[in-house]
Parts: sequence; C-alpha cells; structure tokens
Amino acid sequence: MGNSGTPASRKGSGSGSSAGGGETQRVRRSEVLGDGPRGAPARGAAPAAAPAGSGGRVPRGDVVIESGARSGRKAGAGAKVRHFVVDTNVLLHDPNALFVFQEHEVVIPLVVIEELDRFKRDEGDRGRNARECIRHLDRLRKMGRLADGVRWGDAAETDGGEKPITSLPPTGKTGVIRIEVGDFPRPPMIQEDKADNRIIACALGTAERLRSSGAGGAEVVFVTKDLNARIKADALGLATEDFENKKVDAERLYTGSMTIDVEGDLIDELYRDRLLPLERIETQLHYVSDDGATRRRTVYANQFVQLRDADDENHTGLARRLADTDHLIPVTGPRKPTFGILPRNLQQTMALDLLMDEEVRMVTLLGSAGTGKTLMAVAAGMAKVFNEERYDKMLVARPIMPMGRDIGYLPGTKDDKLGAWMQPIFDNVGYLLSTRSGPMQHAESQTTEQRITKLVDSGKLVMEPLTYIRGRSIPHQFMIVDEAQNLTPHEVKTIASRIGEGTKLVLTGDINQIDNPYLDRASNGLSYAIERMKGLRIVGHVTMTKSERSELASLAASLL
Repeated sequence: MGNSGTPASRKGSGSGSSAGGGETQRVRRSEVLGDGPRGAPARGAAPAAAPAGSGGRVPRGDVVIESGARSGRKAGAGAKVRHFVVDTNVLLHDPNALFVFQEHEVVIPLVVIEELDRFKRDEGDRGRNARECIRHLDRLRKMGRLADGVRWGDAAETDGGEKPITSLPPTGKTGVIRIEVGDFPRPPMIQEDKADNRIIACALGTAERLRSSGAGGAEVVFVTKDLNARIKADALGLATEDFENKKVDAERLYTGSMTIDVEGDLIDELYRDRLLPLERIETQLHYVSDDGATRRRTVYANQFVQLRDADDENHTGLARRLADTDHLIPVTGPRKPTFGILPRNLQQTMALDLLMDEEVRMVTLLGSAGTGKTLMAVAAGMAKVFNEERYDKMLVARPIMPMGRDIGYLPGTKDDKLGAWMQPIFDNVGYLLSTRSGPMQHAESQTTEQRITKLVDSGKLVMEPLTYIRGRSIPHQFMIVDEAQNLTPHEVKTIASRIGEGTKLVLTGDINQIDNPYLDRASNGLSYAIERMKGLRIVGHVTMTKSERSELASLAASLL
C-alpha cells in the first residue's frame, strides 16, 4: 500500500511533523494519568450507550429492561397494561425477551411452545435459545399455573437457592407471563393450518376477548420478527411491532471520529506540546442543531478528532482522545511500514493507530469492501506477533456463513474444511508475506504458500471457526474476528467474554453485506458492539469509507 504521509500538514510548513523523527512517538495514558483498573468506564465521557428503547438505562445483568417491543415506547405512571402476544422467532432470537416488557402482560400461544420443542434439538444458537427459553418457562411453572399467568418478578429473586432468572427492572415493576391454551377461530383469509396463522388468530382472539370483557382500552400488540407475519397481522387490523430490543440506529452508528474547525494555533500547539487539553476545543464542540437548539458533541474515549484550520484548509491535524483522560494526543501515522504496508488514507491511519496501541484491548473496524479493514488488522497482528513478539500467537476466526446457496459438505479433515472458509485471510497473509511487501525476505527461496504453512505449523498463526469457541479462555493472543456482521449480539458477547489477560480483540465487518438471514444492519452483533462499547477506555472504533482495493472495486462498492 502507498504512503499517504502525515495526517497533519501545512503546505510549505513543518508544523505537522512529529518531534525527533524516526518512528512515531506515542504518548501513553500512564504519562498523563496513573492507570486505574482495566475496563473501568470512561471518566469525563459518556458511559456506554443503552440500547434503543431502554430510556437511557444501562442494562442490569444480562437482560435489558424495556417497557415495550418498540424502542422509545415506555409506560408512564398509571398507564394501562398492554398485552404482547409473542411469536416464536422472538424467543429464538433472544430467550430473555420474556422479561423486557416490564409491567405488561406477555402472552405466549401454545403453538409457540410446540415450535420451541421442535427447535430445541438444533445444535446451533437457535436450539440453545429454545432450550434456555423452555428452562425459563419451567422455572415460572413451579411458581404457579402458566395458563393463569405468573408474575415473573418473583423469579427475579433467589428462590430455593436457585440463581435468579433475571434482574428486576429499575422501576421495580414486573408483569405477567401467560400461556394461552385457547383455540381461537381463524378469519377466512388465514384458514390454512399454519403456525403463523394460529399465532395471529390467538392475538386477534385475545383482543376480542378483552373487548367483550369490558377492557376495551386494553391494547394487544403482536410482536414478531417475521416481516410477512407483521404484514398479515396489520392487514387484519392488529397492532404489530418488530422486537427491537438489542437493536441500534444503524443510520446514526458511532463512527469513531469527528471533524471540527479550530484556530490554526491549536493545531500547532497539539504537535508542539504532544498534548492538547480537551477544554481548549470546548467552544468548537458546541453546535446549533436543526431545531435551533445549541448542543454539545461528546468526545468519547479513543475517539479521533480531525482539527481543521478555519482560515487555511490545507492546515490540518489529527488527534485522539487518550483513553478516559481529558487530553488529546497527536496521531501522525507510522514512519516505517507495518509489516510492509503504509496507510493510504486518513481512516486507515486511524485504524492502524488503534491496532498498534496495546492499551486499546478491543478494536472494531467497520467498512465496505476494499477499505482495508481486514488487511490492516492482519498486518498489525503479524507485526505484533512475528516482529515485536508482544503476543504468543495470532488467532483469526470467521463465522461459517456462506454467501448465496451453500455448496454442501466439504471433504477432508477440519483443517481441510476450514481452508475454504479462511481463504480470504490466506489471501491477506499471502500478500503480506510476498516479496512485494518486504518483511521476512530472508525466506525468498520459499513460496508464499510454504511460508504460510510454516507459520501455521509453528502455532504462531492459528485459524479457527467460531463454532468451538464456547468454554475457551484465550490469553496473550492477537485475535481477529472477520465478517463479524454475521454474528448475533449474543455471539459477540460470547467471543468477548472468552478473552483472557493480555489478549487484543479485533472485530471487522461490513453491515451492508450480511449473509445471516436473521440479522440486519441494526440487529447484528458488530453494530451492537460498536454502540454498547463506545466510551470505554480500552475500546476504540473506526468507520472506514474509502475503498483502496482497486478502481473497479471502489466503483462497484459505490454504484452496485
């Protein structure tokens, strides 16, 4: 990759160069503020954002407490209890969905229980979620007849020495979970005996029964992740919603950087003193929104700030908030290639800065095809493992998710089967090991394939599927999870919770190329991790938009 030069530069001026020459001087957090406990929330920055619809509350335990299926809809004091008829796919997506409706009633048609029983034998996440949901219902069954309704708040407290199912919501209000065993007549247009039609009929029958009992103001909402089921229910006059817990606003996803116009002297001060207090740009962080209100932009921990001279557009600087301190540090980009490559644009410079900083333990890179997110991650990992030896090995993993129609079973051993899925990683490693990239040229007598085989055989380069990660502990490794947009929020949590001491985790992906049929731009694990982890002092993120693979790849990414 080509060298784009220093991000801070003035035409005909040396104000943007790093002091001392040679390799980039890195200002460490410990030089500004003594290290606190790892993983502490950012001081002086906003905490990790709560999921959409949580009313700004950070979840307690493993369950995010909401008052409704749709984000932003909350029941205030004295509000009527709503009745949510839940589809099977909601419980398969998140078995803790039973407990996110606060004081409202959750109605589970009996046909949903039958479908859970059918899915519980699956070996993947769908089967695991079905079994977990069944266990929740069995715990509730011991507390009362589910057909009459059981208040789940009693299960949020320790009973008989068993672990509580979930935590109480901050309001302390809990609702009722009820299994509907009635057989409701189906309208003529949904007479076919299908599970979806029976669930919709249950929702329609529940609404009719409430109206006939005098509870005409009670609202019945059908909650499903099935688009066709929502369309049919809406056509039949039934209120219907998607289950939006653990969804984020993909259109306003955190990018990891911002641009502000400042006085030129501030840019010179940043590179002269190698430090700039946040209070020096306080005025520039305020802006007037579309509604005329004055608001302040938040600079999160490890967020990049591009400083642009208001009087000279060619005088710019790039800074990053140093963890959770109240200081910006300059980012000048590497003076030497990182395992043979140099960043080609500003976003690649930001990504490489986070990847090479060992104090940033988790990095998320989001970008379209050809932006260099995987190549940058692999190059940084190889530099840290093979050149600097700061980690024991580089572990690369990808979800097993085909694009288009699956070709079926693959022959050979586990490694043989994995080779087809890991070919994109082999392409990047092969490029970095080629003579064109520079390092490890002492092995010119060997082909690129032979060098890769040697690294794999030595145990320094490990490629594994995510299928077998549960229960593992991964210490002192540089771990890259590619195509993370195909993971669910639960799977990302499972991966991150496997990380041991001294390990760096890198998640890369493109939320516009999701192959998992049950995920979208707002509900995938990568988007969820970006929003939930922002503001933590050991986490950083960069959104990459400029394609550098080739002119054709760039045009295809923007036009097709």
